[in-house]
Amino acid sequence: MNVRDICNVLGEIAPLSLAAEWDNVGLLVGDGRAAVRKILLCIDLTEKVLAEAVRVRAQMVMAYHPVIFKSVTRVTPEAAPMVFQAARRGIAVYSMHTALDAAEGGTNDVLADVLDLHDRKPLDPARRTDRCKVVVFLPAEDLSSVAGAAFAAGAGVIGEYRGCSFIGHGVGTFYGSEHSNPAVGQAGRHEAAEEVRLEMIAPTGRVEDIRRAVRGVHSYEEPAIDVYPLLDAPAGLGLGRVGRLAKPASLETLIRRVKRALGVSRVLLAGDGKNAKRRIGVAAVAAGSAGSIWKSAAAAGATLYLTGEMRHHDALAAAEAGMSVVCVGHSHSERITLGRLAEALTARRPKLRVALAQSDRDPFEIL
Repeated sequence: MNVRDICNVLGEIAPLSLAAEWDNVGLLVGDGRAAVRKILLCIDLTEKVLAEAVRVRAQMVMAYHPVIFKSVTRVTPEAAPMVFQAARRGIAVYSMHTALDAAEGGTNDVLADVLDLHDRKPLDPARRTDRCKVVVFLPAEDLSSVAGAAFAAGAGVIGEYRGCSFIGHGVGTFYGSEHSNPAVGQAGRHEAAEEVRLEMIAPTGRVEDIRRAVRGVHSYEEPAIDVYPLLDAPAGLGLGRVGRLAKPASLETLIRRVKRALGVSRVLLAGDGKNAKRRIGVAAVAAGSAGSIWKSAAAAGATLYLTGEMRHHDALAAAEAGMSVVCVGHSHSERITLGRLAEALTARRPKLRVALAQSDRDPFEIL
């Protein structure tokens, strides 16, 4: 196995196209060709975690939070210490962050499992923009060669199906100047020709390859190739989750369940904290710092909002709206997903040794 193989598996678990636009996910440090026998999973790549990776002989680290977030203008021990040290020691670093948050079975689903939420849906649905539709107009006799070239360049893939397309028929018109060399009809005349409309789904990143391949076999001097961006909202994917409890439970009971599952002894509670017996029927979760989407939770009928951290004024507003807000600490709401990720990796690559970083800790302690 090499780094690229593991990146592909991580991308299957949490497609990078699901990440927020502002995020920086994927392989951030390392050579895709380098061999990997062991990977270390953590929330933050710190000096202690990197030292642990060296000690346990891990060739790759999956650090949930990006080790490179803002633009890096230089890689030195002072300017980018973790990036410098990881590269120097030949350790690849991959980040999943909001891609894992939005993915099915990812961070927010694991957090929703703590409350045993049913009929769940995302608070902020994912919007994928990594696909487009390529439309080509061509004479019928070109159909086989043009479609074949487009498919070979990456078009026409839908899930487990290849060579997917739609074909329509119509009439195209044109007027070629005296300098033109039309494949049908004559220059200097207004012409009409029977044509085929070929439509194919394609990855946005392969559009130029597909256009180049089509032009290479198309008989027209100026083939018409249209590209339409597709905005896709995959069902069930996105940030946060809201759902109903299998059986309504008291706030007090749910807080105990959260503490036990996340391994925390204290939580922050905003809202109707004095009413510990309050019954909760619909709840929402959002890992990390996700206070800004509490309104979506309230609109969905949630009376409990479980998150990592929340801004002061958002917590006030949520409490005023009648919600109970439970904050467990930023990374405490995320770390629980690492065990599930380890299981998913092991299931897909049984020979890969997967370990959870023991030195990975939330930077805050309650004294």
